[in-house]
Amino acid sequence: MGNSLLDQLKKTGLVDEKKANKAQKAKHKQAKKQRQEKTIDEDKLRLQQLQAEKVKRDRELNLQRKEEADKKAIQAQIVQLIELNCITDYEGEISYNFTDNKVIKNLHLSAEIHKQLSRGRLAIVKLGNDYKLVPTAVAEKISLRDSASIIQCETAQHDDEDDCYADYKVPDDLMW
Repeated sequence: MGNSLLDQLKKTGLVDEKKANKAQKAKHKQAKKQRQEKTIDEDKLRLQQLQAEKVKRDRELNLQRKEEADKKAIQAQIVQLIELNCITDYEGEISYNFTDNKVIKNLHLSAEIHKQLSRGRLAIVKLGNDYKLVPTAVAEKISLRDSASIIQCETAQHDDEDDCYADYKVPDDLMW
């Protein structure tokens, strides 16, 4: 019973030594080839996983770079809006106080500029460490891009002196 099939075939004379060795070598080659194919398949799978991870990292990095570029573009737009539309000659003797991050700041304004600022026609915006005055329409455009740049922007109040219909009263019982 301890004899293998190959030994039994040799004893009966059905297989000679050369054929037995050749069959054993073929069997050994086949097993080796299967092991190599298995490792090649595992290597291919590992390589595909690494490539998928690399693609994912590249996408995330590209998305992050795009977001940073968008932020820079928005900041450049804000700076351009402020620099093109800021009011330059506002220095005066009236002190106007406002808060920036819970810190009270003040600007010295002329009477006309103070009047426009208090009526909501002008707004205070921050550019770096400096404060600028811009029209309210420009401040609204800036707030669409970044509301942190706006320090003070009040809605325009109704001016009675500029209203051409101030002399006309609207009746309460008007039916449309």
